[in-house]
This record gives sequence, structure tokens and C-alpha cells, in this order.
Amino acid sequence: MGEVPAQSDAQEGGRDPNRARHVAIIMDGNGRWAKKRGLPRSVGHQRGVEAVRRLVRGLEPMGLDCLTLYAFSSENWKRSEDEVDDLMNLMRRFIKSDLPDFVANDVKLKIIGDWQALAPDIVEMLEDALAQTANGSKRLAVALNYGSQNEIARAAAKAAESGTIDTESITRYLDTYDLPPLDLIIRTSGEIRLSNFLLWQAAYAEMLFVDTLWPDFKPEHLAQALDDFARRERRYGGR
Repeated sequence: MGEVPAQSDAQEGGRDPNRARHVAIIMDGNGRWAKKRGLPRSVGHQRGVEAVRRLVRGLEPMGLDCLTLYAFSSENWKRSEDEVDDLMNLMRRFIKSDLPDFVANDVKLKIIGDWQALAPDIVEMLEDALAQTANGSKRLAVALNYGSQNEIARAAAKAAESGTIDTESITRYLDTYDLPPLDLIIRTSGEIRLSNFLLWQAAYAEMLFVDTLWPDFKPEHLAQALDDFARRERRYGGR
């Protein structure tokens, strides 16, 4: 199992610190988007999927090595049964309809979280999607049934089994072990919190909170976020 490059690589000249390689997005605001328009929450989630499509199709000029999207958290099971069912059915439809697009756009899919605990048919569809996109060059990670505290606990337990518990060993067993270090987290909808998302990985990531509701988020918004990132000075605790 590969190791994650150290966060200090940017300081050592191994990469351009002004170029984001790995961006993660907390896709928030589907329900509020629908409420503002007097529509069911399910319509907001549908429009949120359309925003994902736009973003994936517009990735080419962004220069990212990886985009990670927070699609369904382990806490989302607390929502109403009807809404969870809508989200699961939407996931099924999205995988069926968009997998050919992923393959055509050279996207390599990765799933993080306890996704194998989802419904068996969804797990089977995801396994097929992972296999079909295995040779893609543009990495898209999707967090499904994901909770960062659970991820860290699982990684720490595996590190303990290996006989060494330190930051390197825990990092090695995270779901994101084979992804570039996280550079930037974006959260839409105006909320200012991480909601149990990539807590370990965010140790030195930059953060950007925008008021745009997720269904209205477009590739231009991501391009603006990358421009903002490029103007920031990252010191990693130094001066």
C-alpha cells in the first residue's frame, strides 16, 4: 500500500505551492436551493447531481490531480427515510447514466468511506464503475457513507496492528492514502464548518467558504477558487 507524500513537499521544492493539486468540496445547499423555489428537496438533490456533471466535464483546464466530493456522510442516515431513499435512487441513476461519460472523459473514480455497507446493488454498481474507470488519468474521489472520525479510528486501529502508531502509519491507512495531499477545501451554501470531512487531511489545507448553493455551483466558481488559492501564502507553521 502506497504512502501519501508529506505535506512539507511544497516547502522542499517538490511541487508548486501556488498550484492546487487536490481540492475537496463539501456540496451543501441542495435543500435550501429547492426551498427557495418552493420545490421538493428531491428536486434540489437532482439539480445538485447536475452541478456534479458540469464540474466533472469542466475539469480538464483546471489542472487538478484530484477532486474529492462529499456526496453522502455517515450522518446523513439521520435524515428522513424518504429523503435517504431518494438519495440512494439518485445515486443508482447517476452511476448508470454517467459512467460512460466518466470513461469517455478519462476519469478515474475512487470511493472513500464505508461504501461497501451500502445496499448490495449499489455496491455492485460501484465496483463495476471502479473497474471500468481504473485506467483514467483524472482522479475523482467520492465520499460515500463517509465520516472522518470513523476513518481516523479505522486507520489508527490498523496502525496499531502493524506495531507502529505515529502520523505516518495512520496516514498510510487512511482511505485517501493514495491521493495527493489536500490543498483546498471548499464548502458551498455559506455554512462555515467541516462536518466531519477529511479532518486529518485538512491539517494544513486552505479553506474557502462560499455563499453559492451547490446546485448553482459551476466550473467558473471552481476556477475562481483556484485563483484565490494561488494568491495565498502557505507557511505550514513557519514564518
